[in-house]
Amino acid sequence: MSINDCKIIDLPRINDPRGNLTFVEGDVHIPFAIQRVYYLYDVPGGAERGGHAHKDLQQLIIAMSGSFDIHLDDGHSKKTFHMNRSYFGLYVPTMIWREIDNFSSGAVCMVLASERYSESDYYRAYQEFERAASARSSR
Repeated sequence: MSINDCKIIDLPRINDPRGNLTFVEGDVHIPFAIQRVYYLYDVPGGAERGGHAHKDLQQLIIAMSGSFDIHLDDGHSKKTFHMNRSYFGLYVPTMIWREIDNFSSGAVCMVLASERYSESDYYRAYQEFERAASARSSR
């Protein structure tokens, strides 16, 4: 996968004077079935999250509240997305290194994942990820 496969997905919105509603359906709005949902919150000022890549897992990352920045890297190119709308999701395919920072006060980051948790799916050392990304791109 390349950084060009990462994209903002505009999720459906139902506007209502009583409050708005957005929904996500796996294999409809996003290119995978949802196997796991988790969220980050109460992130201290100046803290960073992420710092890894996945071998097989795909994700949709949504700023449910507040804002944060997501820095993506495919081993060759880098791109940053500022997330601040609950109806936008950032699609992150396999083999993309991600780091998340610049959390606003009260930010909530929700992640929809294509796989259940498996430690063996992670690249946690950037150098190991770089080697694997280079090997894949030379195929």
